[in-house]
Amino acid sequence: MPLIDKPLEELKVYRGISPVPADFDDYWTAALRELDATDPEPELVPSDAIRPPHAECFDLWFRGVGGAKLYAKYVRPKNRPGPGPAVLQFHGYTWNSGDWVDKLAYAGQGLAVAALDCRGQGGRSEDNTPVKGNTHHGHFIRGLDDAPDKLLFRRIFLDTVQLARVVMAFPENDPARVGTLGGSQGGALSIACAALEPRIARCVSVFPFLSDYKRVWDLDLAKDAYAELRTYFRFFDPRHEREEEIFTRLGYIDVKNLAPRIKAKVLMGLSLSDPICPPSTQFAVYNAIKGDKECLIYPDFAHEALPGFYDRAFDFLAAL
Repeated sequence: MPLIDKPLEELKVYRGISPVPADFDDYWTAALRELDATDPEPELVPSDAIRPPHAECFDLWFRGVGGAKLYAKYVRPKNRPGPGPAVLQFHGYTWNSGDWVDKLAYAGQGLAVAALDCRGQGGRSEDNTPVKGNTHHGHFIRGLDDAPDKLLFRRIFLDTVQLARVVMAFPENDPARVGTLGGSQGGALSIACAALEPRIARCVSVFPFLSDYKRVWDLDLAKDAYAELRTYFRFFDPRHEREEEIFTRLGYIDVKNLAPRIKAKVLMGLSLSDPICPPSTQFAVYNAIKGDKECLIYPDFAHEALPGFYDRAFDFLAAL
């Protein structure tokens, strides 16, 4: 067992140490009400970037909370008889929805695929979030000095739900046969979407980001993807006088706190040598899931490709 974290037997029962805000459920109930009042105004524009013989490719535009215009790549199989399954794909931190080609295997299996560009990151989605305080570096600390409903990741989590609703409403898709897929930030968004949209049927998450922030801090791993946490304390609370308040507020956007809401069948990939999303923070999510779940554990792998995992995920989602 690598020495980066707890022994495996302790990881299997670890539930996290970051706090859950007292009004956590009310917070997300209000957030979903705001989303209910947001007309997505979806628009499909045929893409000529790639023309596979078995699928149609579209630029999908829709509206998120606050009126932001959001983008996703959308691929659907040609000549599919009746409504079929779909997969929502989420990317890693600061990146984008990627190339079209990695969506085509799913289309070849008869699944539609929608791959989101997170607002304000490396893709085409608009970020129009007005916020007080830090905009120097990092997204999960954006809004910490404003009202809790100004946290940027509140909107990003809701964007995943809006995408799910849009895709579920397309006549070619069966809303009872939709799954989520992603690694790192994408793994967190896969969890968040499945938690906030109860119709999601299957969820795949690999070493999820945005989990158990206090544990990351205590391990002295507030670097790389979590570097903005150290940035925040150094710039805005250098003596940690507001530490409890900060970690409690981050609890609103902590996916371990959302995970108990998941009704979907879940498959997770967990890496025990991961210094970016520490193993305990991954297990905090997995152990919080109450329903049907399975994890594949990779003892010697860090924040990297996990051999064979995405083949297993493909079969898992193809069974939608």
